[in-house]
Amino acid sequence: MSRDLGLRRLHGLHGLHGLRGPRRLHGLRGPRRTALVAASVTALSLTASGCVVVHGEREVLPAATRAEAAEALKEFTAAYNAADKAYDSSLDADRTTGALADIDGARLKAGKVNNPDGNPSHAPLELTDAKFTIPAKAGWPRWFLADTAANKGGDVRWLLVFTRDALDDPWEVAYLTLVSPDDVPEFKTDKDGRAETVPANSREVAVAPGELSQKYATYLKDGGEGFAEGPHTTGWRDTRKKKSVRPGLATQYLDEPLVNGDYAPLALRTADGGALVFFTTRHFEKQTAAAGATVPTPNKDVLALTSGEIRQSLTMEFVSNEVALDPADGPVQVLGRIQGLTSAKGE
Repeated sequence: MSRDLGLRRLHGLHGLHGLRGPRRLHGLRGPRRTALVAASVTALSLTASGCVVVHGEREVLPAATRAEAAEALKEFTAAYNAADKAYDSSLDADRTTGALADIDGARLKAGKVNNPDGNPSHAPLELTDAKFTIPAKAGWPRWFLADTAANKGGDVRWLLVFTRDALDDPWEVAYLTLVSPDDVPEFKTDKDGRAETVPANSREVAVAPGELSQKYATYLKDGGEGFAEGPHTTGWRDTRKKKSVRPGLATQYLDEPLVNGDYAPLALRTADGGALVFFTTRHFEKQTAAAGATVPTPNKDVLALTSGEIRQSLTMEFVSNEVALDPADGPVQVLGRIQGLTSAKGE
Protein backbone atom coordinates (compact mmCIF):
# COMPACT_ATOMS: atom_id res chain seq x y z
CA MET A 1 0.00 0.00 0.00
CA SER A 2 1.53 3.29 -1.07
CA ARG A 3 1.90 6.08 1.45
CA ASP A 4 2.24 8.60 -1.40
CA LEU A 5 -1.53 8.80 -1.81
CA GLY A 6 -1.83 10.37 1.59
CA LEU A 7 -3.29 7.53 3.63
CA ARG A 8 -0.99 8.26 6.53
CA ARG A 9 -2.91 11.52 6.94
CA LEU A 10 -5.66 9.34 8.31
CA HIS A 11 -3.96 9.60 11.67
CA GLY A 12 -5.48 13.05 11.87
CA LEU A 13 -8.82 11.31 12.35
CA HIS A 14 -7.80 9.69 15.60
CA GLY A 15 -9.49 12.40 17.58
CA LEU A 16 -12.77 11.30 16.07
CA HIS A 17 -13.12 7.80 17.43
CA GLY A 18 -15.14 8.98 20.35
CA LEU A 19 -17.90 9.55 17.78
CA ARG A 20 -18.50 5.81 17.46
CA GLY A 21 -20.17 4.27 14.40
CA PRO A 22 -22.79 1.89 12.99
CA ARG A 23 -21.96 -1.78 13.30
CA ARG A 24 -22.42 -4.50 10.80
CA LEU A 25 -24.45 -6.49 13.31
CA HIS A 26 -27.74 -4.94 14.45
CA GLY A 27 -27.77 -3.93 18.06
CA LEU A 28 -25.04 -3.03 20.58
CA ARG A 29 -23.05 -0.05 21.89
CA GLY A 30 -21.70 2.08 24.76
CA PRO A 31 -19.01 4.58 25.74
CA ARG A 32 -15.35 3.84 26.13
CA ARG A 33 -13.20 4.06 29.21
CA THR A 34 -9.61 4.57 28.20
CA ALA A 35 -7.56 3.53 31.20
CA LEU A 36 -7.61 0.84 33.82
CA VAL A 37 -8.56 1.89 37.31
CA ALA A 38 -5.87 1.27 39.89
CA ALA A 39 -7.40 -0.91 42.56
CA SER A 40 -6.30 -1.90 46.01
CA VAL A 41 -9.35 -3.71 47.27
CA THR A 42 -9.06 -5.94 50.30
CA ALA A 43 -11.31 -8.70 51.48
CA LEU A 44 -11.60 -9.93 55.05
CA SER A 45 -11.85 -13.61 55.90
CA LEU A 46 -12.22 -15.22 59.30
CA THR A 47 -9.92 -18.04 60.37
CA ALA A 48 -9.44 -19.85 63.62
CA SER A 49 -6.76 -17.35 64.59
CA GLY A 50 -8.84 -14.29 63.78
CA CYS A 51 -9.11 -11.88 60.83
CA VAL A 52 -6.72 -12.22 57.93
CA VAL A 53 -6.48 -9.50 55.28
CA VAL A 54 -6.50 -10.89 51.74
CA HIS A 55 -5.38 -8.45 49.06
CA GLY A 56 -7.62 -8.68 46.00
CA GLU A 57 -4.91 -7.37 43.72
CA ARG A 58 -2.56 -10.25 44.64
CA GLU A 59 -4.76 -13.22 45.48
CA VAL A 60 -5.91 -15.63 42.78
CA LEU A 61 -9.69 -15.40 43.01
CA PRO A 62 -12.60 -16.32 40.73
CA ALA A 63 -13.84 -13.27 38.83
CA ALA A 64 -17.45 -13.83 39.89
CA THR A 65 -19.90 -16.43 41.09
CA ARG A 66 -22.23 -17.93 38.50
CA ALA A 67 -25.12 -16.09 40.13
CA GLU A 68 -23.24 -12.79 39.79
CA ALA A 69 -22.41 -13.56 36.16
CA ALA A 70 -26.05 -14.31 35.40
CA GLU A 71 -27.10 -11.04 37.02
CA ALA A 72 -24.49 -9.13 34.99
CA LEU A 73 -25.85 -10.64 31.78
CA LYS A 74 -29.40 -9.72 32.79
CA GLU A 75 -28.42 -6.11 33.58
CA PHE A 76 -26.50 -5.75 30.32
CA THR A 77 -29.44 -7.02 28.27
CA ALA A 78 -31.88 -4.66 29.97
CA ALA A 79 -29.60 -1.65 29.47
CA TYR A 80 -28.86 -2.61 25.87
CA ASN A 81 -32.57 -2.87 25.03
CA ALA A 82 -33.33 0.49 26.60
CA ALA A 83 -30.52 2.18 24.66
CA ASP A 84 -31.46 0.46 21.40
CA LYS A 85 -35.11 1.44 21.70
CA ALA A 86 -34.31 5.12 22.35
CA TYR A 87 -31.13 5.32 20.22
CA ASP A 88 -29.51 6.71 23.35
CA SER A 89 -26.07 5.36 24.34
CA SER A 90 -26.24 7.05 27.75
CA LEU A 91 -28.73 4.37 28.79
CA ASP A 92 -26.12 1.62 28.68
CA ALA A 93 -23.01 3.75 29.14
CA ASP A 94 -22.01 1.84 32.27
CA ARG A 95 -22.55 -1.59 30.68
CA THR A 96 -20.22 -1.41 27.66
CA THR A 97 -16.57 -0.53 27.17
CA GLY A 98 -13.65 -0.95 24.78
CA ALA A 99 -14.34 -2.16 21.24
CA LEU A 100 -18.03 -2.83 21.84
CA ALA A 101 -18.56 0.67 23.22
CA ASP A 102 -16.95 2.20 20.14
CA ILE A 103 -18.79 0.02 17.65
CA ASP A 104 -22.26 0.18 19.04
CA GLY A 105 -22.12 3.67 20.47
CA ALA A 106 -21.64 4.99 16.95
CA ARG A 107 -24.51 2.91 15.64
CA LEU A 108 -26.72 4.60 18.22
CA LYS A 109 -25.37 8.02 17.35
CA ALA A 110 -26.14 7.55 13.67
CA GLY A 111 -29.55 6.12 14.52
CA LYS A 112 -30.39 9.13 16.66
CA VAL A 113 -29.40 11.54 13.88
CA ASN A 114 -31.68 9.80 11.40
CA ASN A 115 -34.47 8.88 13.84
CA PRO A 116 -34.61 11.48 16.64
CA ASP A 117 -37.67 9.86 18.22
CA GLY A 118 -36.00 6.48 18.65
CA ASN A 119 -35.58 3.18 16.85
CA PRO A 120 -38.68 2.40 14.74
CA SER A 121 -37.42 -1.15 14.18
CA HIS A 122 -36.60 -1.96 17.80
CA ALA A 123 -37.07 -5.58 18.80
CA PRO A 124 -35.86 -6.55 22.27
CA LEU A 125 -32.75 -8.72 22.40
CA GLU A 126 -33.16 -11.97 24.31
CA LEU A 127 -30.07 -13.87 25.46
CA THR A 128 -30.77 -17.44 26.60
CA ASP A 129 -29.04 -20.76 27.30
CA ALA A 130 -26.17 -18.93 28.98
CA LYS A 131 -22.98 -20.84 29.75
CA PHE A 132 -20.41 -19.03 31.87
CA THR A 133 -16.65 -19.59 31.80
CA ILE A 134 -15.19 -17.87 34.85
CA PRO A 135 -11.42 -17.74 35.30
CA ALA A 136 -9.57 -17.40 38.58
CA LYS A 137 -6.83 -14.78 38.49
CA ALA A 138 -5.00 -12.17 40.51
CA GLY A 139 -5.25 -8.46 39.88
CA TRP A 140 -7.52 -6.31 37.76
CA PRO A 141 -9.32 -6.34 35.47
CA ARG A 142 -11.32 -9.38 36.44
CA TRP A 143 -13.41 -10.87 33.67
CA PHE A 144 -15.52 -13.79 32.49
CA LEU A 145 -17.08 -15.15 29.31
CA ALA A 146 -20.80 -15.60 28.66
CA ASP A 147 -21.68 -17.97 25.79
CA THR A 148 -25.35 -17.54 24.89
CA ALA A 149 -28.03 -18.16 22.31
CA ALA A 150 -30.05 -15.19 21.06
CA ASN A 151 -33.23 -14.35 19.20
CA LYS A 152 -31.14 -12.53 16.57
CA GLY A 153 -28.49 -13.87 14.22
CA GLY A 154 -29.81 -17.39 13.71
CA ASP A 155 -28.28 -20.35 15.52
CA VAL A 156 -24.88 -18.77 16.17
CA ARG A 157 -23.54 -18.39 19.69
CA TRP A 158 -23.05 -14.91 21.14
CA LEU A 159 -19.78 -14.63 23.07
CA LEU A 160 -19.76 -11.70 25.50
CA VAL A 161 -16.69 -10.85 27.59
CA PHE A 162 -17.59 -9.02 30.82
CA THR A 163 -14.89 -7.00 32.58
CA ARG A 164 -14.54 -4.72 35.56
CA ASP A 165 -11.60 -2.79 36.99
CA ALA A 166 -12.53 -2.73 40.67
CA LEU A 167 -14.81 -4.50 43.11
CA ASP A 168 -17.37 -1.70 43.18
CA ASP A 169 -17.47 -1.19 39.39
CA PRO A 170 -20.37 -2.50 37.31
CA TRP A 171 -19.70 -5.36 34.91
CA GLU A 172 -19.22 -4.06 31.35
CA VAL A 173 -19.09 -5.93 28.04
CA ALA A 174 -15.82 -5.21 26.22
CA TYR A 175 -16.05 -7.84 23.48
CA LEU A 176 -18.99 -9.33 21.62
CA THR A 177 -18.52 -11.77 18.75
CA LEU A 178 -20.71 -14.34 17.03
CA VAL A 179 -19.44 -17.81 16.22
CA SER A 180 -20.76 -21.17 15.06
CA PRO A 181 -21.70 -23.48 17.95
CA ASP A 182 -19.15 -25.99 16.65
CA ASP A 183 -16.37 -23.39 16.95
CA VAL A 184 -16.73 -22.81 20.69
CA PRO A 185 -13.83 -24.75 22.23
CA GLU A 186 -13.67 -26.76 25.40
CA PHE A 187 -11.87 -24.82 28.12
CA LYS A 188 -9.37 -26.04 30.66
CA THR A 189 -10.82 -25.94 34.19
CA ASP A 190 -9.67 -27.02 37.64
CA LYS A 191 -11.50 -29.29 40.08
CA ASP A 192 -13.69 -26.35 41.14
CA GLY A 193 -14.67 -25.52 37.57
CA ARG A 194 -12.52 -22.40 37.39
CA ALA A 195 -11.03 -21.52 34.03
CA GLU A 196 -7.47 -20.37 33.39
CA THR A 197 -6.39 -17.12 31.76
CA VAL A 198 -3.46 -16.98 29.33
CA PRO A 199 -1.00 -14.11 29.93
CA ALA A 200 -0.54 -11.54 27.16
CA ASN A 201 3.14 -12.49 26.86
CA SER A 202 2.63 -16.27 26.90
CA ARG A 203 4.94 -18.29 24.63
CA GLU A 204 2.93 -21.46 25.16
CA VAL A 205 0.74 -20.60 22.16
CA ALA A 206 1.55 -19.93 18.50
CA VAL A 207 1.21 -16.14 18.88
CA ALA A 208 1.39 -14.41 22.26
CA PRO A 209 -2.08 -12.91 22.90
CA GLY A 210 -0.54 -9.47 23.37
CA GLU A 211 0.97 -9.65 19.87
CA LEU A 212 -2.07 -10.97 18.03
CA SER A 213 -3.59 -7.58 17.18
CA GLN A 214 -0.34 -6.39 15.55
CA LYS A 215 0.19 -9.72 13.75
CA TYR A 216 -3.34 -9.58 12.35
CA ALA A 217 -2.95 -5.98 11.17
CA THR A 218 0.32 -6.90 9.46
CA TYR A 219 -1.25 -9.96 7.86
CA LEU A 220 -4.12 -7.95 6.41
CA LYS A 221 -1.62 -5.63 4.73
CA ASP A 222 1.06 -8.06 3.61
CA GLY A 223 -0.45 -11.55 3.76
CA GLY A 224 1.92 -14.39 4.58
CA GLU A 225 1.71 -17.30 6.99
CA GLY A 226 0.45 -17.58 10.53
CA PHE A 227 -3.32 -17.41 9.96
CA ALA A 228 -5.61 -20.16 8.69
CA GLU A 229 -7.72 -19.55 5.59
CA GLY A 230 -11.21 -18.23 6.25
CA PRO A 231 -13.64 -15.35 5.72
CA HIS A 232 -11.79 -13.06 8.16
CA THR A 233 -8.31 -13.73 6.73
CA THR A 234 -7.91 -14.80 3.09
CA GLY A 235 -11.55 -13.92 2.38
CA TRP A 236 -11.22 -10.37 3.69
CA ARG A 237 -7.98 -9.79 1.81
CA ASP A 238 -9.60 -11.01 -1.43
CA THR A 239 -12.56 -8.66 -0.93
CA ARG A 240 -10.21 -5.71 -0.46
CA LYS A 241 -8.28 -6.55 -3.62
CA LYS A 242 -11.47 -6.54 -5.67
CA LYS A 243 -12.57 -3.18 -4.25
CA SER A 244 -9.19 -1.56 -4.86
CA VAL A 245 -9.35 -1.97 -8.65
CA ARG A 246 -12.68 -0.32 -9.44
CA PRO A 247 -12.43 1.98 -12.48
CA GLY A 248 -12.22 5.64 -11.49
CA LEU A 249 -11.98 4.93 -7.77
CA ALA A 250 -8.82 4.12 -5.80
CA THR A 251 -9.33 2.43 -2.42
CA GLN A 252 -6.55 2.24 0.16
CA TYR A 253 -6.41 0.49 3.54
CA LEU A 254 -4.50 1.04 6.75
CA ASP A 255 -4.70 -1.40 9.66
CA GLU A 256 -3.54 -0.75 13.23
CA PRO A 257 -3.45 -2.73 16.48
CA LEU A 258 -5.39 -1.66 19.56
CA VAL A 259 -3.93 -3.25 22.67
CA ASN A 260 -4.02 -0.88 25.65
CA GLY A 261 -6.48 -0.23 28.45
CA ASP A 262 -9.98 -1.47 27.65
CA TYR A 263 -8.70 -2.77 24.30
CA ALA A 264 -6.26 -5.21 25.92
CA PRO A 265 -6.56 -8.77 24.59
CA LEU A 266 -8.14 -11.35 26.88
CA ALA A 267 -7.41 -15.07 26.54
CA LEU A 268 -8.71 -18.31 28.04
CA ARG A 269 -6.78 -21.60 28.08
CA THR A 270 -8.44 -24.30 25.99
CA ALA A 271 -8.43 -27.97 26.95
CA ASP A 272 -5.96 -28.80 24.15
CA GLY A 273 -3.34 -26.37 25.47
CA GLY A 274 -4.12 -23.48 23.14
CA ALA A 275 -6.08 -20.31 23.85
CA LEU A 276 -9.27 -18.55 22.80
CA VAL A 277 -8.24 -14.91 22.37
CA PHE A 278 -10.41 -11.80 22.12
CA PHE A 279 -8.61 -8.81 20.59
CA THR A 280 -9.21 -5.46 18.85
CA THR A 281 -7.97 -3.77 15.68
CA ARG A 282 -8.60 -0.42 13.97
CA HIS A 283 -8.97 -0.01 10.21
CA PHE A 284 -9.05 2.90 7.78
CA GLU A 285 -10.49 2.80 4.29
CA LYS A 286 -9.90 5.75 1.96
CA GLN A 287 -11.78 6.10 -1.32
CA THR A 288 -10.36 8.62 -3.77
CA ALA A 289 -12.10 9.43 -7.06
CA ALA A 290 -10.18 10.00 -10.27
CA ALA A 291 -10.28 13.42 -11.93
CA GLY A 292 -13.75 14.04 -13.27
CA ALA A 293 -15.28 11.24 -11.19
CA THR A 294 -16.99 11.29 -7.77
CA VAL A 295 -16.90 9.11 -4.69
CA PRO A 296 -20.04 6.95 -4.43
CA THR A 297 -22.58 8.57 -2.11
CA PRO A 298 -22.57 6.70 1.22
CA ASN A 299 -25.76 5.67 3.00
CA LYS A 300 -27.45 7.88 5.57
CA ASP A 301 -25.84 6.14 8.55
CA VAL A 302 -22.36 6.83 7.19
CA LEU A 303 -23.32 10.41 6.39
CA ALA A 304 -24.51 10.87 9.99
CA LEU A 305 -20.95 10.19 11.17
CA THR A 306 -19.13 12.13 8.45
CA SER A 307 -17.39 15.44 8.97
CA GLY A 308 -16.29 17.68 6.12
CA GLU A 309 -17.63 17.75 2.56
CA ILE A 310 -17.23 14.71 0.35
CA ARG A 311 -15.73 16.05 -2.87
CA GLN A 312 -12.79 13.97 -4.05
CA SER A 313 -12.33 11.48 -1.21
CA LEU A 314 -13.97 9.78 1.75
CA THR A 315 -11.96 8.30 4.63
CA MET A 316 -13.72 5.90 6.98
CA GLU A 317 -12.45 4.66 10.33
CA PHE A 318 -13.60 1.32 11.73
CA VAL A 319 -13.09 -0.56 14.98
CA SER A 320 -13.20 -4.35 14.85
CA ASN A 321 -13.24 -6.94 17.61
CA GLU A 322 -12.15 -10.48 16.82
CA VAL A 323 -12.08 -13.87 18.50
CA ALA A 324 -9.46 -16.43 17.48
CA LEU A 325 -8.24 -19.91 18.34
CA ASP A 326 -4.54 -19.58 19.08
CA PRO A 327 -3.13 -23.14 19.18
CA ALA A 328 -0.05 -24.38 20.95
CA ASP A 329 1.39 -24.85 17.48
CA GLY A 330 0.09 -24.08 14.00
CA PRO A 331 -1.87 -21.27 12.32
CA VAL A 332 -4.25 -19.00 14.22
CA GLN A 333 -7.91 -19.40 13.22
CA VAL A 334 -10.03 -16.24 13.35
CA LEU A 335 -13.48 -17.53 14.29
CA GLY A 336 -15.53 -14.33 14.33
CA ARG A 337 -15.34 -10.59 13.80
CA ILE A 338 -17.72 -7.69 14.34
CA GLN A 339 -16.69 -4.39 12.79
CA GLY A 340 -18.33 -0.99 12.86
CA LEU A 341 -17.77 2.47 11.43
CA THR A 342 -16.74 4.92 14.14
CA SER A 343 -16.12 8.08 12.10
CA ALA A 344 -15.65 9.37 8.55
CA LYS A 345 -14.19 12.44 6.88
CA GLY A 346 -14.94 13.91 3.48
CA GLU A 347 -12.42 15.99 1.53
